[in-house]
Amino acid sequence: MPEPVKGLRERKRLETHRALATTAVRLVAERGLDHVTVEDISAAAGVSARTFFNYFASKEDAVVIAHADYAERSQRVIDRFLATPKEVSTPRAFVEAAKEDFAEIDRNREEWLGRMKAIQENPTLHSRAVTMNHHTIAPTIEAIARRSGTDPEADLYPVLLLTTIGGAFNATLRLWYQREGRVSAMDLLDEALEILLAGLPEPGGHAH
Repeated sequence: MPEPVKGLRERKRLETHRALATTAVRLVAERGLDHVTVEDISAAAGVSARTFFNYFASKEDAVVIAHADYAERSQRVIDRFLATPKEVSTPRAFVEAAKEDFAEIDRNREEWLGRMKAIQENPTLHSRAVTMNHHTIAPTIEAIARRSGTDPEADLYPVLLLTTIGGAFNATLRLWYQREGRVSAMDLLDEALEILLAGLPEPGGHAH
């Protein structure tokens, strides 16, 4: 019965990755990136340094890559987005498709506060996080173009939507972190989306 064994192995892989990632976030948030080693993370997670390198290339990766299957998760967002009924606007469909993963921030508040603290304090971690997501850009633009009936090579819309919605996610995370997670990240995201869909009206009217 090879399938159950494979399923168990995969679950174990994901669990070990999560254990190392959450441990790395906690230690780096507590001590600072320069004062944490791969050996520290491995020991605290109860595995060897050799095992650590089966999952991550560096301690930086352990902080920013929350899930071993992040590439598959990105593809699932695209699949949900493309499956959303056509009567839902493309921007709203995109945000709704991403919400399942974004909800994790509220569920794992302390982990994400620690991750955000580490990224804010270490520009190298920010750069790594951006690089990690680079592979998702082209397929996401392609999916937006397909759903909106535009040409990804000729039209601004797909790239503009991706960068705008990405900005909304980043703004939401930033404000959530600044408010120390005392508010719901999902509620902030909903607010950000409604502001965008309203055309970014100035709060309270034009400034004098």
